Amino acid sequence: MQITSVLKEFRWKLSFTFLLILLEAIVPIFFPLFIGFAIDSAISGSHTGSMYLGGLGVVALLLGGGRRFFDSRLYAKIYVTLCNQAIGSIKDKADSVKAARLGMIKELVEFMENALPELIANVIGLVGVVIIMATLNLNVFLFSLLATGCVFLIYRISRRKTIRLNKQYNDVLEDQVAAIASSDGTRLDENLKGLMKWNIKLSDLETLNFSMSWLLLMAFLVTSIILSVDAGVTQYGTLFSLVMYVFQYMESVISLPLYYQNWLRLTEITGRLKEF
Repeated sequence: MQITSVLKEFRWKLSFTFLLILLEAIVPIFFPLFIGFAIDSAISGSHTGSMYLGGLGVVALLLGGGRRFFDSRLYAKIYVTLCNQAIGSIKDKADSVKAARLGMIKELVEFMENALPELIANVIGLVGVVIIMATLNLNVFLFSLLATGCVFLIYRISRRKTIRLNKQYNDVLEDQVAAIASSDGTRLDENLKGLMKWNIKLSDLETLNFSMSWLLLMAFLVTSIILSVDAGVTQYGTLFSLVMYVFQYMESVISLPLYYQNWLRLTEITGRLKEF
């Protein structure tokens, strides 16, 4: 099955939705900054900052709603096309394999529709937040780069194990329909236990990586507040904006490795789909 040929068929519509994703991802970067302006503006007796903040919210709503309306229809067509191609290319395979592959295609399309826009938004948001933090406090910016590198190193070390666990999970998944059709209770029980075994191992690995990353980022949060105060940041709006950007940074950094693990799973899945 040629996944790339299907994507080329919808390339113009995909290009349009990616443009909407980029615009939708850029807007939230300015929310903490506009909130800080609104606070300082309100303290000085003006409502101008609040009006700008409200306008930014309306723009975010129009971009987000419009993109989701368009995406739901686009990816429905992509899913149907991929499934038809997959069934045609593996028509001689067992029903268990066919059912598993269709489920994998659904997972792939759901990633493109839901997770990919979030991933792009997180990457753009992270870059934008780091740049703005550099303008607000250089030391916080430098510590953010160090923390980012450490978090990604944690997940990079576990890469091979993640791929291996996903392969073992998918091997068991492809046998599930056959286990159900066999009417053999023992075989089905072993299949379900096998799925949960590898699922638990994947979950345990993610829990370990997440916990280490979270502790590292919490240390960065505490350090950033101390560095900001020591640097003499006294305006409430500016300090509030900086702290919000640190939170936004933490949210992006802690989420990106999860997409990375998802991408590793999808890499294993697409490898199976290309076999036929």
